[in-house]
Amino acid sequence: MPKPVVPEEKRRRRRPTRAGTVLSEELIVDTALRLLREHGSTGLTARRLGLALDCDPSTLYRYFRGMDELTLAIGDALIGQALGGWRPTGRWRADLHAVGLRIHAAYVAHPQAAQLTASRVTGRANELAADEAVLDVLRRAGFPLPETVRVYHAFIDQTLAFAALDAASLTLPRASQRADEAMWRSTYARLPAATHPRIAEAAPLLATRMVTSAYPTALEMLLDSAQARLEALGGGDGDGYGGGAAVPTARPCC
Repeated sequence: MPKPVVPEEKRRRRRPTRAGTVLSEELIVDTALRLLREHGSTGLTARRLGLALDCDPSTLYRYFRGMDELTLAIGDALIGQALGGWRPTGRWRADLHAVGLRIHAAYVAHPQAAQLTASRVTGRANELAADEAVLDVLRRAGFPLPETVRVYHAFIDQTLAFAALDAASLTLPRASQRADEAMWRSTYARLPAATHPRIAEAAPLLATRMVTSAYPTALEMLLDSAQARLEALGGGDGDGYGGGAAVPTARPCC
């Protein structure tokens, strides 16, 4: 049976650890992110986390019911980092473009954590605030509700999918990364036009582009499609808010 989680206000009154540190959810998550950077996903255990925080591992269960709940908190923290201080501008396409790039960048900045969390649904505060913000941008732009959900689904899943893909590449050993990058300049660049005409003509461009993330391009293509759909529905013809309610004074997200 999972152990009960002690309310936050009671945790704050608990005695410091042996090193004099007062534990908090934020400190535990930050330490977990550091351990993931240093040791990878296999290195994130209650025992190792307890050692890093100079506390008994059982103490962690006063803050999280288990390591899976900690994993969800890590994912939520990445979203909070991504959108901390973000404000809508009143231009729906620019707003979604900024949100997508921010989330992708936050995840690839912590590639080991991204691999653990990109496919998870946390239901926590930062995730809920981000989802509310994206849905609000789309509704105020004039997208009907079914189209709003359709675009939101594609936008979120595409962002997280590319984050997971790019994170997986970044966690490879450096020698493997170099070998993959070199493959575009060696094997692909040397294929003869007689047998592989399309690869041969594209080889120089492939060598340049295939070693970078395709997410910015995919994001632009998704937004092009969304804008075309909005115009076809008569909901707007530009980047500004269209058929939705008036935009309130911008406020920071998350």
